[in-house]
Amino acid sequence: MTMEKKETIAKMSEGIISDEALQGWNQRIGASLRIGNTFNQFVSYEAIKRYVNGIGDVNPLYRDPEYAKKTRYGTLIAPPNWLYSVFPTWVLQGLPGIQAFHSGNDWKFYRPIYIYDTITPQCIFTGYDVKTSAFSGKMVIEYQRALFHNQRQELVAETDLYLVRAERSTARKKGKYSKLQLPHPWTEEEAEEVDEDVMAEEVRGDNPRYWEDVQIGEELQPVVKGVFGFTDFMAYTVGAAPVSVAAHGVQLREYKKHPAWAFRDPETGAWEPVYGVHYLKSAAKAVGVPFCYDAGAERQGWLINLLTNWIGDEGWIKKNYAEYRRFVYLSDALWLKGKVVGKYMDDEGEPCVDIETSAINQRGENTMPGQSTVILPSREKGTSPLDKRLPPEEYRGTGTPPKL
Repeated sequence: MTMEKKETIAKMSEGIISDEALQGWNQRIGASLRIGNTFNQFVSYEAIKRYVNGIGDVNPLYRDPEYAKKTRYGTLIAPPNWLYSVFPTWVLQGLPGIQAFHSGNDWKFYRPIYIYDTITPQCIFTGYDVKTSAFSGKMVIEYQRALFHNQRQELVAETDLYLVRAERSTARKKGKYSKLQLPHPWTEEEAEEVDEDVMAEEVRGDNPRYWEDVQIGEELQPVVKGVFGFTDFMAYTVGAAPVSVAAHGVQLREYKKHPAWAFRDPETGAWEPVYGVHYLKSAAKAVGVPFCYDAGAERQGWLINLLTNWIGDEGWIKKNYAEYRRFVYLSDALWLKGKVVGKYMDDEGEPCVDIETSAINQRGENTMPGQSTVILPSREKGTSPLDKRLPPEEYRGTGTPPKL
């Protein structure tokens, strides 16, 4: 008789969402939050390369210095989603033992990010709501705003975001997603079809996409990410490191100061960060999720990859909004899609296109609905969105590393 092995669940710090726990937040609304961990700030060639490798972005505008020199940028730039590698746009504050699920960003992009720029982030707590959900019962929706300035104190981008704060024990007991078959049982033929879709990616590049040529109802060539594996997630961590990642005594000293940040892995006996929910099944199950899953910033980075592919070197992402409605698990595949739903001149006379976006998994679920606005060059007007966004030539790739 074969005994079925009992699944292990990590033992994490667990808290309860109470009025007392939230009391201090009311006085902090509008306050700047201390950003304890920044990963990239200086925009080096290596920092750009690690990030675009980490999200699987093949666009030569961000990878090939010789190619970039021939564009209007004049040198290598980072993609707008590279800002996720500075810090993940949010700060974990209060409510120890209450899980934080990054659940969406609303971006506005103002200036390009040049190689050798230095980016400084700021984060502000803007409020919260208390709600109930089928996933975890009582939960808190926490709102923050992140701003990113370059070395000339120019605002490069800003984003409003929200986090879902949920009781781990309640989410685990409810088991909303426990009936999913994970990992997904791909056949060899099905997995090969995903590979073919990945390889069908198109980068518009130096062939301008003119506003006049775009039609309402037009669909973007999908960008496909998957089959999503452990190495894919590790590559993202190498490129963006959403949390502080260290080893041995360096990290242990932090865990001793902040016990709620870590747990001892029941499989190996090693200390692991709560961030381990993304790559350890025992950790994911401890927070009520049946399997390891992606990072929200990683997924929205994939979406921005779709947009930069489509707009070409002369296009500009004005706004990018997305909500993370479902988890994307290791073993999933995701089809990032877009459809043109609007076309107009904005109040500043720029030719804009509104795009409805989605991120469909192999189960047919839209894991990340969203809406974006891009600005395209106009053949008739002879304009490009870069006309008013490129800095003077003396500021293009001429920054220096910040002093320590």
